[in-house]
Amino acid sequence: MGRTTRIYCFFSLLFLGCIGVSSWATDTTGGSTDAPIRFAIIGDRTGSNVPGIYEQIISEVERLRPDFVMNVGDMIEGYTDDTVRLKEEWAEYDSTIASLSMPIHLTPGNHDILSDVQESIYRRLVGEPYYSFNHGDLHFVILDVGRWESSEELPGEQIDWLIKDLEKNAEAAFTFVFFHKPFWYNSVAEGKPDTLHSLFVRYGVDAVFNGHHHEYFSGEYDGIRYTSLGSSGGGADPSPSGLHYHFAWVTVDDDGIHIAPIKMGAVLPWNEITADERKIYSSFRNRGLTFESQTPVEPDLTVNSSRIGVVLDNTMSEVALDDSLEWTIPEGWTVEPQAMYATVPAGAKKTFYFDASCSGEVFPVPSVTTTFNYAEGKKVTVDGNLCVARQACCYPATPKPVIDGDLSESFWKDPETRLVAPGGGEMGIDSVQFYFAYDKNNLYLGAHCIDQDIDSLVGKITEQDGAIFTEDCVGYFIQPTLELDTLYQIYFNPLGAVYDVKYWHAEEGYLDGDRDFNGKYNVKTKKGDSYWSIEIQLPLEQFGVSMKKGDKIHVNFRRKQPRFETAADWQTPIDWDVNTYGLLVMM
Repeated sequence: MGRTTRIYCFFSLLFLGCIGVSSWATDTTGGSTDAPIRFAIIGDRTGSNVPGIYEQIISEVERLRPDFVMNVGDMIEGYTDDTVRLKEEWAEYDSTIASLSMPIHLTPGNHDILSDVQESIYRRLVGEPYYSFNHGDLHFVILDVGRWESSEELPGEQIDWLIKDLEKNAEAAFTFVFFHKPFWYNSVAEGKPDTLHSLFVRYGVDAVFNGHHHEYFSGEYDGIRYTSLGSSGGGADPSPSGLHYHFAWVTVDDDGIHIAPIKMGAVLPWNEITADERKIYSSFRNRGLTFESQTPVEPDLTVNSSRIGVVLDNTMSEVALDDSLEWTIPEGWTVEPQAMYATVPAGAKKTFYFDASCSGEVFPVPSVTTTFNYAEGKKVTVDGNLCVARQACCYPATPKPVIDGDLSESFWKDPETRLVAPGGGEMGIDSVQFYFAYDKNNLYLGAHCIDQDIDSLVGKITEQDGAIFTEDCVGYFIQPTLELDTLYQIYFNPLGAVYDVKYWHAEEGYLDGDRDFNGKYNVKTKKGDSYWSIEIQLPLEQFGVSMKKGDKIHVNFRRKQPRFETAADWQTPIDWDVNTYGLLVMM
């Protein structure tokens, strides 16, 4: 066909005026399959229209800047012969798509044309109900099917026009056809004859696009790709796959036609999150919600009634926090109240108090959630696990120990034996005993690991910082002084090989580490018929501390047993956050 651009305008009752000229273009020139051609397809807007949805999809399409836009019909509510109302609805639609900077080519649906009166208004305000145009080497055909229920019912006049148009454009690189109702779903998809499909096969149509059902579905028949778009604003339920409101993106290049439905909300503005905003919400995630202190755990792994202070730090934001603190409470725990309304002015910090106790399993612990405003209209959800602290006893190492892997000295007493599965619950490995001792200059660690199948013991790595944590091993997390957030992760395997890393919290609360750190350890192991044991001397000089009675340090520890494909932890979750550790007390 020719390259003339046709523009259709609205006619006002009071004066002749042209509205939305750039939006209503129905012919696009230029372009070629030598370079990719990209266009968007928008689904139904009406039929229980949901306000705001179509507008958001229009804005997302505009962000992608396609070469042009297509739709599949049902642009107005229609279903009336009231000409004043129809003109108002078309004017409303025009204002809805006015933000598009590229041409949009319209396909009439049953809401748009269902009577002769509606067709007359459509022709006056929009243009021809069926037409075609070219974009480079691509040919596009738009049909008017809203008043009929099958291909066989379409007027002969339109069918004759279609045949002539397809014959005339038989040399197009690709041919696309758009019509509102997917007649093929009840004919071609069921192996039944279909007049339109027969013509499409005869004249080499490549792809067909429809709407109407407010649900997305597709199929390929006789080499033709059929796609029925779901809703872009009309009432709809999500599909089983979760696809709800959406539009489609089509790319045509030397490899053919590529079609992708895009969920609403997937195309975001460039400044969706600025660098300044990220600094704020990162700070919220790292220190926006903390606890006033750790809650002590009794030796029998219960928690007596305790006052819990939840600290909300809103000093990073220029927007007030106005939300609630809501607890997720595992079985065995009580937290009162379970929810509390919380407001914190911008630039302020505030503590909210709760009462908590546990008469069952301590782990998992309760968690609390709230939402901060990191910018006006932008929120980040922050949660935190209740900080609890078990206590383990560390005894004076007298007489001075002989490091030989044999834990027979009298100061190795009162071991920690009650460990839990990762995340909480009964541990799923063989039993283990963890011992602790100290003198002024050293921390001593001992572990006796029962293994009912000692021949399955995994321990082959001998080099420093090998993947010891994949073998049978014991692991320790140690914060040598409560005044500094520096901590050490140290694993030992049954051969006495060591994996160790030094960690600290850097800017914005992020964890940083030194994997080149190599501590000084005096380690000996021992292996029996149903156990392996380890004895470790850690010189405290390397940590810059010394120990005396009454001192406390944060610790956590675990045993990993590959035979059971799991671990057992003293406190869970295993983390690099010292607030999740317990206390080791120098007796």
